[in-house]
Amino acid sequence: MNANTEFITVPLYRAAHGRTGDKGNRSNISVIAWHAALYPAMLEQVTEAAVARHFAHRRPARVQRFALPQLAAMNFVLDDVLDGGVNDALNLDTHGKALSYWLLDMPIQIPASLAHLLAGN
Repeated sequence: MNANTEFITVPLYRAAHGRTGDKGNRSNISVIAWHAALYPAMLEQVTEAAVARHFAHRRPARVQRFALPQLAAMNFVLDDVLDGGVNDALNLDTHGKALSYWLLDMPIQIPASLAHLLAGN
């Protein structure tokens, strides 16, 4: 990030929306920028390491990120976060649908000059 640029901190959902899927004990979370100009800041900050820290309470065995720059999107695959998966979990959200909402609550910094592109303005 440029030291001369002013930034604002917002939850990721102001810059992107998400979708979640599952297969067994693996959650698949897509994060799609509301506007392509927001994507570089997201790509820089919403890393595998940052997502692993954000989900530390779920103890993912592995977090992988797949960047989709032509779509201004990212896809995350989190292993072992669904308490065994649909058939094994005693968890109320056995499919992990709420996990995208948890990721979208992650704080990120956006250049103030792009604030007009954020959702909720």
